[in-house]
Amino acid sequence: MKQLWFIGISMLFLAVGCTLSDKTVSTALSYVDYVDPLIGSGGHGHVFVGATVPHGMVQLGPNNLSKGWDWCSGYHDSDSTIIGFAHTHLSGTGIADLGDILFMPVDGNKMIHTPSTSLKVTDYVSLFHKAEQQVRPGYYAVRLDRYDIQVELTTTERVGLHKYTYPTGSLPQVIIDLEESVQSLEARQGVLETSFRQINDTTITGYRRSDEWARDHKVYFTTVFSAPILNCMTDEEGNGLRALLTFDTATETLYAKTGISYVSEQSAQNNLYTELPGWDFETIAQHSNRQWNEALSVIDFRSDEETMKIFYTALYHTMIAPSLFADTDGHYRGADGKIHRAEGFTPYTVFSLWDTYRAVHPLYTLIDTRVEDYVNTLLTICEQQGELPVWHLVGNETHCMVGVHSIPVIADACLKGFSDIDPQRAYQAVSSFRTMDRDGLKEVREQGYIPADKVTWSVARGLEYAIDDYCIAQLARKLGKEEDYHLFMERSRNYRHYFDPAKGFMRGKLSDGSWRQEYDPSYSLHLEDDYVEGNGWQYTWLVSHDVEGLIGLFGSRERFLEKLDSLFLVSSELNEGASVDISGMIGQYAHGNEPSHHTLYLYAYAGEAHKTAERVREVYEKFYHAAPDGLIGNEDCGQISAWYIFSTLGFYPVNPADGTFVFGSPLADRATIRLNNGKELHIIAHHNSLTNKYIQSVRLNGKEHKPFYITYQDIMQGGTLEYQMGATPPETNTSLINP
Repeated sequence: MKQLWFIGISMLFLAVGCTLSDKTVSTALSYVDYVDPLIGSGGHGHVFVGATVPHGMVQLGPNNLSKGWDWCSGYHDSDSTIIGFAHTHLSGTGIADLGDILFMPVDGNKMIHTPSTSLKVTDYVSLFHKAEQQVRPGYYAVRLDRYDIQVELTTTERVGLHKYTYPTGSLPQVIIDLEESVQSLEARQGVLETSFRQINDTTITGYRRSDEWARDHKVYFTTVFSAPILNCMTDEEGNGLRALLTFDTATETLYAKTGISYVSEQSAQNNLYTELPGWDFETIAQHSNRQWNEALSVIDFRSDEETMKIFYTALYHTMIAPSLFADTDGHYRGADGKIHRAEGFTPYTVFSLWDTYRAVHPLYTLIDTRVEDYVNTLLTICEQQGELPVWHLVGNETHCMVGVHSIPVIADACLKGFSDIDPQRAYQAVSSFRTMDRDGLKEVREQGYIPADKVTWSVARGLEYAIDDYCIAQLARKLGKEEDYHLFMERSRNYRHYFDPAKGFMRGKLSDGSWRQEYDPSYSLHLEDDYVEGNGWQYTWLVSHDVEGLIGLFGSRERFLEKLDSLFLVSSELNEGASVDISGMIGQYAHGNEPSHHTLYLYAYAGEAHKTAERVREVYEKFYHAAPDGLIGNEDCGQISAWYIFSTLGFYPVNPADGTFVFGSPLADRATIRLNNGKELHIIAHHNSLTNKYIQSVRLNGKEHKPFYITYQDIMQGGTLEYQMGATPPETNTSLINP
């Protein structure tokens, strides 16, 4: 881990002549003080609220009584109920799962349950007041209004530590709920099997197995309490189970520490005793806070207070998933359902690849020391389940969304030279894409395109597959596999099949090669359409790997720019039944969903980078706020946040596998990226302000830098990147193609 770096930076920037605005904060930062975990807990952000450590196995936080799409993380800012505190959660996803192993402290004197009836959630649910809730990295606290019980939570990597303070005169009890979880999919069976045992007067153990988004999800736990259990009553109903534990009335402060594992109860116990042998809550909370401060210190970002709050909360959100999946002894549950011991890497889980290949994983290649672990995890999953992972969750392949975007993540890391990844092993995995037959890939191989009358989401699938093919081609070229390079490069141009030059949109093509009879580029349906979570306006630009080729489809740079301008100017109205994920609208540009994220940067390829600056600044202003509803769409395991991180630093990775980052419009007055190779890139935006949003010129290590992008190799060399900002567009712009 990198050491905290707090001193000397002001002298460095003064030495190179940086003039800082009055709004910039002092030199020494406590990065965690700028994180507000409640940002994104309202609206449709779906972020996790609770205690965790960076990429930890445990995400310990409250579950609300309500269920539904906006409760995918178990918690929503609109809710004022708590049914307990669960040890696992997802953050920002559009489908619900986890929320396992739920603990709820109660005062038995205020319960409405009687021994002769089944224990129900409605018997013990409590209201809470937002003003009495404290949330910071690694710590969560709230008062349960119904019982006047103060709850405090913190964690290590694999252990959740609870502190319950009961009022004098209460009957201290704790409910262990192995039935409840975050809402399951209607078509799934929910909880399949539970087990609960009391080992001694302070220790319980058990497991929960469920069929929800993850079809075979097994999580085990062992809990030790700081006081003896006087009575234990269990209540089984169907496959679920709840237990009611009673403690001595003299117990005013009760601690509970819970180790979890995806392997066994014994492994959960080992995790518990290895990571948390003692009971010092404050020390553990402080250590968790220090872990977060060190993790967030990889980027020292300076701007106004509100922007810094949004920035560091965004960085925090990129560090929740992927989450640790191996026990302290290296054992983990494989994608084949068997128990393995990891050799040479640490396994992780929760890979929201359709979202995160775009910016989250490119960000990791700059600042995260776990990149090789992530990639080796994906390669191992491929070998264990017999095909490349698509959206992997706690040992289960969900096949969620379109494309096979473990491919760009694997290929990009290999192309960037991460040494603990075997490139031949990686290529064997990604090149297996050529023989995959699912979801239209057979049609791609046989016809070059996916017929819209045979496969749903045909355009979305085809465009995403073309990106995957491009990434494989680049790795093939690096490894000297010229025949494969040409094969996959030709496949990467299949996006051309979906472009209708008469309409100027990517649209569904039928088996006979004709277009659908009627076409409205603003129209979409959530489940039965040529697009997924989008429409023709948004998907027409999804050629991030070959922007020059996309421009060519329009016939000229001028026509391309005219169409791109139209995207932001047409009506934002959507048809009834359109996906709720299409949000954050500027015209038909939809910032709340991932397929649009690179689109703002396409102007730079055609010589009008100033329009990128204008639109990027508009997105900052409209769609990112330091409030619970401060994210415009599902946060999606860090992707909405990663867009903001890159963009406010002044550049964005449009192409997922060529190592270029396109300039836009920074919000940082200055920043330092502490790179994962030990070097540092210092960023200075001279004269940056709300009006000075246009990059006039760029200097890299004191030399004029003319391209409209910076390369990964340039960044990883470290040094100083300077933007000269101004209130009007520069007189000249470079572009990818000639006018």
